[in-house]
Amino acid sequence: MSSNPIHTDIDYGRAHGKQSGHLAIPYSHNLGGWANLRVPISVIRNGAGPVVLLMAGNHGDEYPGQVAILRLWRELTVEDVTGTLILMPCLNPPAAKASTRLSPLDGRNFNRCFPGNPNGSVSEILAHYLTTVLFPMAGYVIDLHTGGRSMGFLPCAHMHLVPDLKQRARMLAAAEAFLTEVTFLYADVAGTGLLPVEAETQGKIVITTEMGGAELVPATIHRQCQAGLRNVLIHCGVLRGKELSRAEAGLKPARWVQSLDRSDYRFAPESGLYENCVELGEPVKKGDLLGQVHSLENPDRAPVPVEANAEGMLVANRGPSIVGQGDCVACVAHDVDPRKLP
Repeated sequence: MSSNPIHTDIDYGRAHGKQSGHLAIPYSHNLGGWANLRVPISVIRNGAGPVVLLMAGNHGDEYPGQVAILRLWRELTVEDVTGTLILMPCLNPPAAKASTRLSPLDGRNFNRCFPGNPNGSVSEILAHYLTTVLFPMAGYVIDLHTGGRSMGFLPCAHMHLVPDLKQRARMLAAAEAFLTEVTFLYADVAGTGLLPVEAETQGKIVITTEMGGAELVPATIHRQCQAGLRNVLIHCGVLRGKELSRAEAGLKPARWVQSLDRSDYRFAPESGLYENCVELGEPVKKGDLLGQVHSLENPDRAPVPVEANAEGMLVANRGPSIVGQGDCVACVAHDVDPRKLP
């Protein structure tokens, strides 16, 4: 029995049907001593089969996944599902409403709160609930991201290089089923406590994305996210239908790239106005100018360059032009065959 204080109107033991409700997280604020944060959740169950936990809005300012899951919430019937599909379109409603990465309620980055704390802040309580209640139910954990307001990202499914080779092989296949032109192996260079890492540690097949970035979301990104998500759910076996191969979708074999070295992530050497000088997806060589920081205080001074540390392809770049010293402004990735890695 979990010690977590979250209450829900969802009956996880219900054998069949579609339920829609909330997780109620108790907290207090200046005008509400007995308040609760309500996080939407839906469970669709139809007989035996895989259990898939599908989430978005881990960071509030990342919207394509939230839209994709909201559409599934309304469109899917019980007959569309085989097994159990748990939908959480927005893990961080206060941040989504405020268009912020961090929760306005506790200032926390939800994706640095795992495994959580049942006696902690709102974000820590929810992280603990996922860790102890929802993750153990699921075989697949899908966590949809974008670069948010801070980064533009080449649309991609991505994953960590997990050590368990059987788990890794299943994650590679699932990532390719998202049908993005590029699939990406990444490293954690900004702290610990990530949702995917906790799920991976529990042995789950974890599928994550970076579907573009910024608040302006082109229709092409929405379509790509929604189509890729449906194909992945079919691949997982929880959604009825025929899985499209990459060839059937008109795509070449997946192009895998990796950024596993900290030097692949380029940071602003000082504060100022950042000028992106390379388009996403373009090839770069070592020493190429990725961007440059212009000084507002010293207009006569030449801009400070940010250069590629190695040959590769630009997969992410800075969103806002204003940067602070130490902000990530670019990520360079390198072609790799993940099935040949140790």
